[in-house]
Amino acid sequence: MKASLIARLALMTATCLLTTGFSFSDITSDRISAITSSVKSIAKASRPLSEDEEYYVGRAVAARLTSTYPLYNNNKLTDYLNQIGQAIVLHTESPTTFGGYHFALLDSREINAFACPGGIILITRGMLDSVKNEDELAAVLAHEVAHVIHRDGIAAIKSSRWSEALLVVGSNAAKEFGPKDTAKLVSLFEGSIDDVVKTLVVNGYGRDQEKSADTAALSYLTEAGYDPKGLVGYLSRLEQAGQGSKGGILSTHPGTAERLENIGQVKSPSTNTSTMPQRSKRFAEIKH
Repeated sequence: MKASLIARLALMTATCLLTTGFSFSDITSDRISAITSSVKSIAKASRPLSEDEEYYVGRAVAARLTSTYPLYNNNKLTDYLNQIGQAIVLHTESPTTFGGYHFALLDSREINAFACPGGIILITRGMLDSVKNEDELAAVLAHEVAHVIHRDGIAAIKSSRWSEALLVVGSNAAKEFGPKDTAKLVSLFEGSIDDVVKTLVVNGYGRDQEKSADTAALSYLTEAGYDPKGLVGYLSRLEQAGQGSKGGILSTHPGTAERLENIGQVKSPSTNTSTMPQRSKRFAEIKH
């Protein structure tokens, strides 16, 4: 794709030179350098975010979320959350990220969970209180991990916004940023964060994204030794209580009922339940 773009730009440049009366002797080394730099900048603007860029976007998203939902200062619960989360990510197709996976608890009674790009996953105390066992908690975390791996949060950033930012960074002028360049990049970055936060908190993910995350979560849970039925049980109970599709993990398209129907069509292998008593005991102890 890049080669095709560069070829077209080269042809356009040559055509412009010929039609405006330039001769090839007019093309100095400085002009060639400028043309090459412009072509590279435009080609670069079509690339996706790198892992380190995704990490920094995710950190900014997490900071924005924690300004609304403060972190819950409880080391015991946080460690417990990370034990489960890290066990799940080890059984995914992407067990590591640029900055690693981090799981934290938000001090809010709202039932919610957020997957920040790059691997920061936040769930509320309300969400923790709403699960009835460790398998359901693992199901919530597995679903959010799937969104991180599928880069669903990053997909919320408007492509035009990201392309414009890359063009600024890739331009010759970017070597010596002026106040206007800096202000523009800050505005574009803040806009990108707004795009992601709006999806996480208000709009929710799309039908295909949710279906894919649910399907992946079932696989992660099975591989990690958790009961994949924990996801079905949790969503079913919330739906029956009238708490489905209300924001964050529950603000989805499709709604909770359709998600349950989709999950029911996925055939999950049997799970080893030998460790369930230990998990149940651990869960009971951590909740009291």
